[in-house]
Amino acid sequence: MRPSTSFALAMALCAAVSATAAPVLPGPKFPQFADDKAVAAACDRGLAGATRRVRALERHAPDARWAAASDDLNAYLEDVAGPLYVLENVHPDKAIRSAAEKCTLRWQDFFSTMGQNEKLYAAAKKVKPRDAIDREYLRVTIDGFEDSGVGLPADKRPRAKQINDRINELGQQFDRNIRDKETQIAFTVEELAGVPENVWKDKPRDGEGRVLLGLDYPTYLPVLERAESAAARERIWRAKSNEGGDENLKLLGEIAQLRREYAELFGFKSYADFTLRRRMAESTANTQRFLDEVKSVLTERELRDLAELRDAKAKHVAQPVESVRVERWDVPFYTELVRRERYDVNQDAFRAHFPPEESLQFVLKIAEKMLGVRYTRVPAKLWHPEVQAYAATDVATGKPLAALYVDLYPRDGKYNHAAVWSFRNGSTRLKRSPQAAFVVNMDRKGLSLEELETLLHELGHALHNNLSATRYSAQAGTSVLRDFVEAPSQMLEDWVYDKEVLKLFATVCPSCKPVPDEMIDKAVVARDYTKGIRYARQHLYASFDLALHAADAPAPMGLWARMEGATPLGHVPDTRFPAGFSHLAGGYAAGYYGYLWSLVVALDLRTAFEDARLDPQVGMGYRKQVIAQGGQRPPKQLVRDFLGRETNSKAFFDWLRE
Repeated sequence: MRPSTSFALAMALCAAVSATAAPVLPGPKFPQFADDKAVAAACDRGLAGATRRVRALERHAPDARWAAASDDLNAYLEDVAGPLYVLENVHPDKAIRSAAEKCTLRWQDFFSTMGQNEKLYAAAKKVKPRDAIDREYLRVTIDGFEDSGVGLPADKRPRAKQINDRINELGQQFDRNIRDKETQIAFTVEELAGVPENVWKDKPRDGEGRVLLGLDYPTYLPVLERAESAAARERIWRAKSNEGGDENLKLLGEIAQLRREYAELFGFKSYADFTLRRRMAESTANTQRFLDEVKSVLTERELRDLAELRDAKAKHVAQPVESVRVERWDVPFYTELVRRERYDVNQDAFRAHFPPEESLQFVLKIAEKMLGVRYTRVPAKLWHPEVQAYAATDVATGKPLAALYVDLYPRDGKYNHAAVWSFRNGSTRLKRSPQAAFVVNMDRKGLSLEELETLLHELGHALHNNLSATRYSAQAGTSVLRDFVEAPSQMLEDWVYDKEVLKLFATVCPSCKPVPDEMIDKAVVARDYTKGIRYARQHLYASFDLALHAADAPAPMGLWARMEGATPLGHVPDTRFPAGFSHLAGGYAAGYYGYLWSLVVALDLRTAFEDARLDPQVGMGYRKQVIAQGGQRPPKQLVRDFLGRETNSKAFFDWLRE
């Protein structure tokens, strides 16, 4: 998931729609800009309006209405700034993307200045909360001011602001270097033997007739998983591993150093210590203990997985096993080879069963059956003709709930992973409807089962936004602790392996050929093959992130080479993985462990659905007690309210050992 903007968002009253009326998009229309000048003009207007509203809030008495007035400002900020964070990542016009980037830098200056506003900070500290929700709102608000530097000595505050602004600028440049670089790798047709033709046959050719392939996931993964040529796999793997290049290594190094300096301003030895004190994990020591426990379970399994892949490679290349070495670009290929041979599972075989448009309708139907929310496509002019708009309504009452914008397919200049931008949060106090942008890069020819899993994962983030029912917009949707934010999406991933759930596909595509039960049975068995390798890699990412944000803030590439070099597969010289690790340049700094931490919570949440994936009673309990609550209650309380007990890691470690 791509995090929502660092500030909370929200706005006006939603459009009234009766239970029988045709659904319309609740809330304001997504803004349209004719050119970069229109973006700049809107930026000027938005910032001017924000400045006026801050001054008005400064004059507001710190009384019982202060929290609402503060959140009114937040709602305005979401509406004028939120869409720009989407457009800088997805708009097809580079000039508009660039103008949006320039504007978000101006917004960063505004937010870092507001974070050090002494009048607002003093008022927030004086407000007496009416109840637990107000108390949590004020606690997070005060923490935010303090983490922005408002409590620092006067001579240190300008440096804190300068660092915040510079990190934001560097992170934006980091992402741009990946998004806007149109890398193409040339392959002969012979080198693409084994790769499904639909992946490459319509791609452009160079002057020598070679096929030119990019690094979007619908292209990259099939080559890595299916190309018989080890040289072809190595070339595309190296290209992906060098995404961002030396420039991004320098940017990430500067970001890490700035974060360390920022933490030191507050008296902390490391950025990890500074940021983790606000998370579920509570401290660097707790996070490291968790990662050590995960590693102790994974080590033996990873080695066993690699031994099996080595045997598979030896058999495939007809060489003695002792003379064979498994390379990093071999792992996806031989994993798929064994899955096909041992389990008779071919991910490409699922594509005929899961057309992309119907796959989207399928995951939306899961949400309808399980959570009582219906998505209806409605006409809307958006940033690209292929982007789809959906109105979300409550099934039981017909009440309009939210708007969802879905951008399904890859294109030049578009964010090339999968993410949801919760750019507008809801608020019951304001009768305000949420909006989110659901951005993926799916294969137009059809989805594999794993890609269908990704689609449902991202929908989980969108649902967290769309079904939020919090008092304040600043607490809505995915405005939760970073090490909890992935849990609602990770919980849903298992649903695509359930035969009863998959029967819903026939309701959205009667003409689609159903997936045979035996294909699903085999996929379930094969799903966890090489789990040790896969999660050892996640553990490495989390450990690298934590080490990068330690007290010494080491140079990214040297640290990565040492840490990856200590793994069974070692480090491949002349590769620069950290240069493409955009999570670390952005909001997951000292927080990538959250994917594993959230998975612990996700598997615990999933226990409530063990015998009832689509049970509407369980689903509505989950909707009301977990995702509708956003961040207005602490994550542990949300899980306790839903499960009726304290959360624990039993389901996670049992699953890891399976």
